Amino acid sequence: MAHNPHAPQGQGPEGSYDPAGSTQMFRAFVDEGAPQGRRPAAAAPSSSRVGLIVGVIAAVVILGAVAWLALG
Repeated sequence: MAHNPHAPQGQGPEGSYDPAGSTQMFRAFVDEGAPQGRRPAAAAPSSSRVGLIVGVIAAVVILGAVAWLALG
């Protein structure tokens, strides 16, 4: 990674001070919205895979219809 001369040296991410507060605000947002039980992130890959398959099938159907109309 590139060296940032403005970053504090010798401290880890937990001990550094963020003057804008964006890191602390982000962590508070993520911690606030975290579910207590099972994480829904585990279901995301299967739903995105289904969406991808449906999108590919739709694209093939549309391209086939355009080719049929152009050649017919």
